[in-house]
Amino acid sequence: MKISKLLWAHLAVLLVNTFYGANHVIAKGIMPEILTPNVFILLRVTGACLLFWIVYLVVNKRQKIERKDWGRLALCGLFGIAINQLCFFHGLNLSTSINSGIIMTLNPIMVVILSYFLLKEGLTRNRVIGVLLGASGAILLTLSSGAKSTDLAMGDLLLLINAASYAVYLVIAKPLMKKYQPLTVICYTFSFGLLYVLVFTPTIPHFLATDFSVITGVVLFKVLYVIVCVTFLAYLLTMYGLKYLSPSTSAAYIYIQPVLVIFFAILFAYIGFTEDYRHTITMEKLGYMLIIFVGVYITSIKRKPAIPK
Repeated sequence: MKISKLLWAHLAVLLVNTFYGANHVIAKGIMPEILTPNVFILLRVTGACLLFWIVYLVVNKRQKIERKDWGRLALCGLFGIAINQLCFFHGLNLSTSINSGIIMTLNPIMVVILSYFLLKEGLTRNRVIGVLLGASGAILLTLSSGAKSTDLAMGDLLLLINAASYAVYLVIAKPLMKKYQPLTVICYTFSFGLLYVLVFTPTIPHFLATDFSVITGVVLFKVLYVIVCVTFLAYLLTMYGLKYLSPSTSAAYIYIQPVLVIFFAILFAYIGFTEDYRHTITMEKLGYMLIIFVGVYITSIKRKPAIPK
């Protein structure tokens, strides 16, 4: 493998998490007054799906999908698009930008667990300790939210499901990346994902009830940012990264998201681009974030011998 390709893969995954870090703050300000989570997701998935297919038909050579891989692509659409995004937007709507950024750092730990069962990757004692520590931080954060608000706790729970769903997606998409071009995988993944979102019962009624006349230029810019940067470019860059990086390595970048969320929350509030969410940044949450960070770090330490599968 050329060093340059490996470097570009790392830069791609880093940029993806920068997009996501800003998204936690930007998307929060649109829901639910202007767009419901279901409508936001429909616009996001539809817009990105169209962009992917346009690029695919113009620049990519058509690849024939083997019959046995259609089921895996359907699962990628279910876990990587439908469940992932539905739980994220509904969770973010009920929870806070800071909480969502912290909870997403559990993704590498979830990837480690799933890689152990699905890809037969070794599970060391350090990884077991890291998993338990990271889970403790997430549980403490959720219990803390539950003590303040039932909606906040439900939002955190949905965000946990979102992180787990995305972890499943990262793991099951890896074998497909070895057989097909990234754009081929992502087009079919989003097509399945869009189908799932459309058949989700509240989606169409919420869309028909939306008053699009209240959408200002700023709101439109935010929606386009979510479609183009957080979805179209982010998924494409993630696919590229997965072609050269392991699922665990790719997911590890996600632990910088809480730092980026805090940075963008302060920056956007200062310039008046979003509401001021700085009051949600507390020492208690930073403490839980630190616990999860330590868990992720311990999980990433490779030490032999591995616990036999």
